[in-house]
Amino acid sequence: MFGYININRNQLTKEDQKAYQSYYCGLCQKLRESCGTKGQMLLNYDMTFLIVLLTGLYEIEPKKQEFTCPIHPTRKQTAWTNEATDYAADMNLILGYHNLEDDWKDERAYTKKAFAKMLQKDYERIREKYGRQVKAVEDYMEKLALAEESREENLDVIAGLTGEMMGEIFDWKCDEWSEELHCLSFYLGKFIYLMDAYEDIEKDRKRKRYNPLSNMSDQCQEGFETFCRLMLTSMVSECARSFERLPILMHADILRNVLYSGVWFKYEYLQLKKKKQQEKKVKRGK
Repeated sequence: MFGYININRNQLTKEDQKAYQSYYCGLCQKLRESCGTKGQMLLNYDMTFLIVLLTGLYEIEPKKQEFTCPIHPTRKQTAWTNEATDYAADMNLILGYHNLEDDWKDERAYTKKAFAKMLQKDYERIREKYGRQVKAVEDYMEKLALAEESREENLDVIAGLTGEMMGEIFDWKCDEWSEELHCLSFYLGKFIYLMDAYEDIEKDRKRKRYNPLSNMSDQCQEGFETFCRLMLTSMVSECARSFERLPILMHADILRNVLYSGVWFKYEYLQLKKKKQQEKKVKRGK
């Protein structure tokens, strides 16, 4: 369920690209500092968005440092870290842990189960610090499992579970910004769940696994793509509307880039892939 909240580099200035990458590197360094190499293996851009959002909202100046990265050893890299980085790193581990557990349940991937076991002590440490958020994720996993087991067909209900969980994750301080952060992340969470279901629909069909979009795809093939596009657009629009109500000036261009363009990167990639597959079928037919 990771990998949908990213930037569109082609539409960002060099300065903003550098800033975003520095926050991403900062998250990587913080995961290594708190959990070791195993923590770095959970690194994703989704939580980098959370860092930039909270940094901009609370106007937190980042601490800048240079370091040598094993993946890019030829020159020094720059990492930006602050309180939001510490928080996002902990949330990254909690979500990553449950993602591994979910993969174990779905695929019986023993490597994922072993990896989750390695994270257990760090998980318990974070649970003591952020009990509200961890409970929200645990409750979410239980409710999602029940909804999938009952083959829930109401998209608002099942996608809303992810939205509710994300609301607790994004609500860092339970302060005057809680309501708007909840609203923004609720629709962002729904978008993530629906985008994940959209991407996996063919794979789930082949494996005969539950997918909330399957029935709609089978019953209304001609209008299915249009419906999905409108549904995803609606979620992002609500998310962006909520963002615009927040008094964010710092890194606002980066955040708008993500919400207005970056979140569509995977969708556009899938459309291009489908187009090429269709062209191949036409050529074979000739």
